[in-house]
Amino acid sequence: MSEGQPPQRAADEAEPEPAAADRTDEESRSPVTTGAESVVRALERAGVEQLFGVQGGAIMPVYDALYDADLRHVTMAHEQGAAHAADAFGIVSGEPGVCLATSGPGATNLVTGIADASMDSDPMIALTGQVPSEMVGSDAFQETDTTGVTAPVTKENYFADSADSIGDTVGEAFALAGAGRQGPTLVDLPKDITTGPTETEPDEGRTPDTYNPPEAADESAVEEAAGVLARADKPVILAGGGVIKGEASAELYEFATEYGIPVVTTMPAIGAFPEDHDLALEMAGMHGTGYANMAITHCDVLFAVGTRFDDRLTGGVETFAPEAQVIHADIDAAEISKNIHADHPLLGDAGTVIEQVGEALAEERAADMAATGERFAEWREQCRGWKEDYPMDYVAPDDAPLKPQFVVEAVDEATADDTVVTTGVGQHQMWACQYWTYTQPRTWVSSHGLGTMGYGLPAAIGARVAADAVASKKQRADGEAVDDDQSVVCFDGDGSFLMTLQELAVAVRENLDITVFVLNNEGIGMVRQWQDGFFEGRRMASEYPWMPDFATLAEAFGARGFRMEGYDEVEETIEEALAYDGPSIVDAQIDPDENVYPMVPSGGANGQFVLAEEQL
Repeated sequence: MSEGQPPQRAADEAEPEPAAADRTDEESRSPVTTGAESVVRALERAGVEQLFGVQGGAIMPVYDALYDADLRHVTMAHEQGAAHAADAFGIVSGEPGVCLATSGPGATNLVTGIADASMDSDPMIALTGQVPSEMVGSDAFQETDTTGVTAPVTKENYFADSADSIGDTVGEAFALAGAGRQGPTLVDLPKDITTGPTETEPDEGRTPDTYNPPEAADESAVEEAAGVLARADKPVILAGGGVIKGEASAELYEFATEYGIPVVTTMPAIGAFPEDHDLALEMAGMHGTGYANMAITHCDVLFAVGTRFDDRLTGGVETFAPEAQVIHADIDAAEISKNIHADHPLLGDAGTVIEQVGEALAEERAADMAATGERFAEWREQCRGWKEDYPMDYVAPDDAPLKPQFVVEAVDEATADDTVVTTGVGQHQMWACQYWTYTQPRTWVSSHGLGTMGYGLPAAIGARVAADAVASKKQRADGEAVDDDQSVVCFDGDGSFLMTLQELAVAVRENLDITVFVLNNEGIGMVRQWQDGFFEGRRMASEYPWMPDFATLAEAFGARGFRMEGYDEVEETIEEALAYDGPSIVDAQIDPDENVYPMVPSGGANGQFVLAEEQL
């Protein structure tokens, strides 16, 4: 992508494919005879083609129904991995990912992944087996109150109580996961319901009649907000994850470039606006760029779109954007003024609201004959000055241990602009945020709100399957071959990688082309950094006195393993690892004392970030 090019909508990259029911003659299918077959038919009607799960007793009837279905099932090594893979599938494809697990421990093992998707508003549906209805409440073998356990971390969950309605329930859950403010849903499937007889074909999945997420914001509120922007001298757009979820990156680009307003992103919104553009200030918050945090601190109008203003973004809420009038656009009314007071709330779809404000601002500008964009020129120059004052640079002496920032930049240089990056959680995650240049939406896949270590590898599996699925759909829609060589790389830490490395067996079995870079500092680096900064260097349980050789471990799994320690090894190792057609692991021995900066201490003011430990 050339500098300044607008990001493309996912719809432009791959037009939505007709549902499976439209692709296949319904009369040619065998009629539904059981609840389990109705579940599978509902997934087919929703256009689902990919599933992630782990087999087990109570979910076995559904798996049996899958035996003759034209659906690809990726058998994961652990249910948590299935949830993370489904989550990542939804992020990359824009369509809800699907995960399956049995009752009891199978369902509870999904909970971390479901909670992760809930915090980040990722579209996903979980199907869990359950003991027969008459045994519910008897503490039967592998029984858990799954709907009770997951109620706080799902957008909606259901307990299937009829073989005749089970398919419609699954269809509704799928539709709801991807509608409005997206999120995970769950359907608990008692074994007697999935084995029960039925001849009822599920209807096309649809959201409940009572669910009506707003589309356009109130016109008078839009006009007021546009007036505030027109009178601003130092405006900033704060793009949140809702911009990507709402497929609004193109609208954001058009609006920002039309009026010359600098753009800051939250971490979930990385890629929503091309970071190589002159207006891009990149990520704000605890480990955001100094220039993004300075712009938020000194702006007089903050146009926030699709963000929940979490604490890692805001720091102390009383010091966040202290001089700004806040325009907050969101599709979920619950987020308006929840953490940061909205002076001008705009309830509606991200893309629609951005267009509404743009049109109203054009009228406002024409009415007072003010060249709005030109009036912001001094402000843009100030933002450029902060970029020069607080550059994202680092020192990498040839005779010093390998710097992780250098590794991230080297991989970025060796890959295409549309490469999908997944991460675990920790220092490596922050370096992947800070030192990779993201120019397209749906290329950044990570755990934000929940901060789940171990997310990176299973997410890479889900991302790889999603990237291939999107390419396949586009090929079928266009009737001609398409470039399906989109790369998927994962940056992980040694501590994070250890939590889910069993999923490497899945990547090998499925022959998935992913490349994992383990930034190995032999410890839980972010914990160690906080212990050094805030606990007088008392490093308790944050350092590993011994670590396995991840390159050798990769070979034992059947993947390719690489190890690099010096700068002279980086280019060739990256080239070989990326060229391998299958899963590869690069054990990168990085400087164990390297820390993540800039940093806003927890609860601090964004404009008072530190650049080194001695400033804490």
